[in-house]
Amino acid sequence: MASPLVLVINSGSSSLKYQLIEPDSGKALAEGVIEKIGEPSSLVTDHGAALRVAFEELSEGGIDLKVCGLAAVGHRVVHGGAVFYRPTVIDDPVIDELKQLSMLAPLHNPPALQGIEVARRMLPEVPHVAVFDTAFFRNLPAGAATYAIDRELAEKWHIRRYGFHGTSHRYVSEQAAAFLDRPREELNQIVLHLGNGASASAIAGGRPVDTSMGLTPLEGLVMGTRSGDVDASIVGYLNREAEMSVDDIESMLNHNSGMLGLAGERDFRRLRQMIESGDSSAQLAYDVFIHRLRKYIGAYLAILSRTDVVSFTAGVGENVAAVRLDALSGLQGLGIEIDEQRNTQPGKGARRISTDSSPVAVLVVPTNEELAIARDCLRAIGA
Repeated sequence: MASPLVLVINSGSSSLKYQLIEPDSGKALAEGVIEKIGEPSSLVTDHGAALRVAFEELSEGGIDLKVCGLAAVGHRVVHGGAVFYRPTVIDDPVIDELKQLSMLAPLHNPPALQGIEVARRMLPEVPHVAVFDTAFFRNLPAGAATYAIDRELAEKWHIRRYGFHGTSHRYVSEQAAAFLDRPREELNQIVLHLGNGASASAIAGGRPVDTSMGLTPLEGLVMGTRSGDVDASIVGYLNREAEMSVDDIESMLNHNSGMLGLAGERDFRRLRQMIESGDSSAQLAYDVFIHRLRKYIGAYLAILSRTDVVSFTAGVGENVAAVRLDALSGLQGLGIEIDEQRNTQPGKGARRISTDSSPVAVLVVPTNEELAIARDCLRAIGA
């Protein structure tokens, strides 16, 4: 009997990624990405049109989704709010609930909803499942999840630390435990998901106890275009003194800050070239990025009391050796010893970059959110 297949759709703010996956083996039979959605230079005007392009690409590759053994379609949804905390089979009431959550993630949830609605029309006989970025962090300790603002206001408007990249943090922590051949419940872990979006998590015995992103994906580490942590009074100051609207300030913090705002470049490969050529703004951007990253690592070492493993993942975490070295250099007194030769050696699977004698294991663990979503889908439909 053929293994069931799951089509995973990841609708970002201006892109749509898809993979057709065999969850049992972990094999991706087809994949693709449609970028620059809605931009003037693109013929793809919205995420509905992007999904139709994706289906055309699959068909041109010889894959007929209606007869290939498709068991489910999995949709990554960034924000589940307080309502959704497990993989959820999508029906009309779920769609209505998701629309209400768009206020919490206006850049991410509406594109995901558009993709869901088009996919349901195109594949009406297949169950569709939403998997939420926030789910892994739902049960953060109250001390970590609560903002120190007026409690009644926070409760009324559902303001708390939700956390994001949860599917990746869960998957990587599981893979790290498997690599070390130890039960996840025995390990205290720090996971560093470093890409254009970046986040950190502290995980004690398999349960997250803190994470860097908050009500939205803006808080925390410095990112490609997002500022990460800033003094909240910056919003009021710019509103009064620069006469910027709140919407314009929010857009600036999300789209024209971080590495792009500091150096005019968010690609780390290009940024390294700029630094080597003596570009001072690129050097400053890199220094700010590393400083914030080390700050969170130190905080999580303190929160966990005992740390067994630190894992780097995502595009920058997996591929930029300098970031890994600079983030953890000089921490021998805290039990972290990097083997510089291991760190610079390329590899495709999970690998150790710490010395054999390092009390804390330091790993590079490739993330695979799509595979995690596909397997969640099968569990949700009982397959």
